[in-house]
Amino acid sequence: MTEIISTKNLKEARWWEHDDKGKILCTLCPRFCHIGSGQAGFCYIRQNIDDKLYSLGYGQSTGFAIDPVEKKPLNHFLPGSPILSFGTAGCNLGCKFCQNWSISKAKLDDNNSMVASPENIVALALKNKCPSIALTYNDPTIIGEFVIDINKIAKEHNIHTVLVTAGYITPEARKEVYANVSAANVDLKGFTEKFYQKITLSEIAPVLDTLKWLKNESDIWFEITNLKIPDENDSIEETKEMCEWILDNLGDEIPLHFTAFHPDFKMMDKQRTPAETVNNARKIAMDMGIKYCYVGNVHEVSGQTTYCPNCKTAVIARDWHKVLMSNMIGNKCKNCGTKIAGIFS
Repeated sequence: MTEIISTKNLKEARWWEHDDKGKILCTLCPRFCHIGSGQAGFCYIRQNIDDKLYSLGYGQSTGFAIDPVEKKPLNHFLPGSPILSFGTAGCNLGCKFCQNWSISKAKLDDNNSMVASPENIVALALKNKCPSIALTYNDPTIIGEFVIDINKIAKEHNIHTVLVTAGYITPEARKEVYANVSAANVDLKGFTEKFYQKITLSEIAPVLDTLKWLKNESDIWFEITNLKIPDENDSIEETKEMCEWILDNLGDEIPLHFTAFHPDFKMMDKQRTPAETVNNARKIAMDMGIKYCYVGNVHEVSGQTTYCPNCKTAVIARDWHKVLMSNMIGNKCKNCGTKIAGIFS
């Protein structure tokens, strides 16, 4: 049981109601936690205090960094620009391979958390000449109230906000949390229900619903990341099924990033993903018709470079997260004038 703490300076949560057993039902994400008095939900930071739900993560951060936007990864959103990145503690998924587990599986009182208001965060981005703020490291869904307030203030100062997320959120909350967001990278962790339930302790359907909503009901630019884990989600058949779903439901211009797994958290017994695996996945995706596909966590300049889908010219060359060259005029290929999907200015 979580220790009951004072509600002074805490943010009362949104998206909850009382259930028929006297507990609080959190409706922020599809986990729908039933939370007893003094307890917190699966994410650790949404707690029932005095029969109300509070967000312990509001105004808290486990640290800030200035990254290249390509590290999120986003290759078609303001390429080469710096982005102010931060996260909080906790997460609403239970990924056994989590590479940020020291943050996502921690409680705020286990960390030297920093107090930072939405105003402070936007001011920090302005001070460091960052055109964007990324809510990352752990999933920003669990701090939805904080996200909403950051988004509003950032928009007033012409600062973009970016969500790096698993997309595991209810439709009710999604419309509010994603309001005023400019871009997102959605982690499509696998493409079977078995993988989601066994390895992430969640379900795939809400994630696919979020992806379709982003495409059909928002103007948010988004890209997809798929981490390839040996013998878990790296089969040719699963890669093809995922790419087919993307083409059928999202189109051929959504950038797809295949990244290599390294042993971490509860999957230390797994081998690192061979570069060949992500390179083959990229080839499969592009052969099937996905126009923009990348590899990550391996050093492969060609697999990190954006090519014009018409004339095949390299329009943005990258080495790891560094932009080496741009061969574009605005949002078009300098060589043939083909429009490249994304936000480039």
